[in-house]
Amino acid sequence: MLSNNSLIIIIFLIGILQYFMKMIPLVFLKEKIKNKFLSSFLYYIPYAVLTAMVIPGVFNSTSSVFSAIIGVCVIIILGLMNQGLLVISLSATAAVFITEKILHIF
Repeated sequence: MLSNNSLIIIIFLIGILQYFMKMIPLVFLKEKIKNKFLSSFLYYIPYAVLTAMVIPGVFNSTSSVFSAIIGVCVIIILGLMNQGLLVISLSATAAVFITEKILHIF
């Protein structure tokens, strides 16, 4: 178990790391990216990260495969509709939660 001091130090170090991760591109990339391949690659990174984080979590946290499939379908549909990452993750979570509740009734 971590002590309070260790936890505070870890949170502080994570905050510094996050700061530098966001500051470095702003400092070194002052002009717009003109390379079409690189710009399209960077455009799809949030969707790839969302997929890598959410889908395994959906399948591991549900009690039935059916509710996980419903959650993945919501993710795919909202992703194709170009919704934001927060909307997609909250909607998928709500869909899985509602499906789990309905399955427990029957």
